[in-house]
Amino acid sequence: MALQRSLLKRSVEAAKAKCLYNLSLRCFSSATLTPPELPPFDYEPKLYKGPLADEVLEKRKKFLGSSLFYYYQKPLNIVEGKMQYLFDDSGKRYLDAFAGIVTVSCGHCHPEILDAIIEQSKLLQHATTIYLHHAIADFAEALASKMPGNLKVVYFVNSGTEANELAMLMARLYSGNLGMIALRNAYHGGSSSTIGLTALNTWKYSIPQGEIHHVINPDPYRGVFGSDANLYAKDIQDHIDYGSSGKVAGFIAETIQGVGGAVELAPGYLKLVYDIIRKAGGVCIADEVQTGFGRTGNHFWGFETQGVIPDIVTMAKGIGNGLPLGAVVTTPEIANVMAQKIQFNTFGGNPVCSSGGLAVLRVLDKEKRQKHCADVGSHLIGRLRELQQRHEIIGDVRGRGLMVGLELVADRKEKTPAKAETAVLFEKLRELGVLVGKGGLHGNVFRIKPPMCFTKDDADFVVDALDYAISKL
Repeated sequence: MALQRSLLKRSVEAAKAKCLYNLSLRCFSSATLTPPELPPFDYEPKLYKGPLADEVLEKRKKFLGSSLFYYYQKPLNIVEGKMQYLFDDSGKRYLDAFAGIVTVSCGHCHPEILDAIIEQSKLLQHATTIYLHHAIADFAEALASKMPGNLKVVYFVNSGTEANELAMLMARLYSGNLGMIALRNAYHGGSSSTIGLTALNTWKYSIPQGEIHHVINPDPYRGVFGSDANLYAKDIQDHIDYGSSGKVAGFIAETIQGVGGAVELAPGYLKLVYDIIRKAGGVCIADEVQTGFGRTGNHFWGFETQGVIPDIVTMAKGIGNGLPLGAVVTTPEIANVMAQKIQFNTFGGNPVCSSGGLAVLRVLDKEKRQKHCADVGSHLIGRLRELQQRHEIIGDVRGRGLMVGLELVADRKEKTPAKAETAVLFEKLRELGVLVGKGGLHGNVFRIKPPMCFTKDDADFVVDALDYAISKL
């Protein structure tokens, strides 16, 4: 009994000491931290003489739809960009850690991409595919060379939404079935068709969503089955067995959910699911709108991290470095079903966008951006995990390469979303010169997905800014 009391006393004293140590760390951190400074950048923005933020906001409110939202209590008037940096109307520089919502792959106003766009614009801007032009063929050839297996037929569109809509049409025509399966927490677009695939209520209107079913999300952090891919895959098999005719048109998923908060699927999940879907007569679609083009670091495509080859791949955003450009790549066999009718897209693959897209691929290869994402991303994630050890509010650090999520929680055990704290930190980061995105159903995940020219110094600045901001909460 005496021994038990002695052990209990020692345990209590140890716990007190740990609490005092943690408190002293926080106090020391808050007392000594000074605001971090942006890394040096050898570029002087042009003198801006246009309308200021208040005037632009007033005009926007008057002439643009109220459904458009903007970041920050006092919205930024961004007037210039250069590589991984943006400048507002006062000339203040910001580190763009969100890349125009994961769209600027090579860097803002990358000179080689600009040159390709400008030179083509001087010759021919638009002609459509009813005439021949080398740009679309050259770009399709280069894109197909990046694809594994028999993914060799390319369709060009203007956005990720259009790409996913076309992919769903292909799946239904090829399979002869209607039922599509998507994941909860997914985002696949905002058109009347793709809104059905999207599974976040903040992005969905109350309209019929068609023959679409959303299965349990294989989220290792918040998912009901943790990282157990087998149990998540069983949910799909159960839906096919009990909620369908036994046949489906297809399955679509992002490998790392973007809008949903940088959620990476449980390891091995897609391999199990693709097998189930194909046995049910469906096709497997990989949404690479955000994860593609080397952003995840170790692989050029996100689906490669799961060791699978899809039947259809959709892409946009980083494919054009800011150009309105998207694509669907599939097999010749699936592509043949589109020949039943005329399939046409007025602007898809126009000479300017095709020239710009080809320049993007060349820059990514020339500057070895995939390897760069792996190196810088590993450094960034490592530093964020160190930060997680010091700040209880950081519930999860996840992602690959330069597609990273930082989930903030009020309670680590309950994983209660720290919505109010996230909003405060979001504003503070802007003041410090860091622009990040927000994601997840509750908006409590910082999305760190910068242009792929982002450096280790930039990564250190983001982490130091986060450390400083959290310490001031």
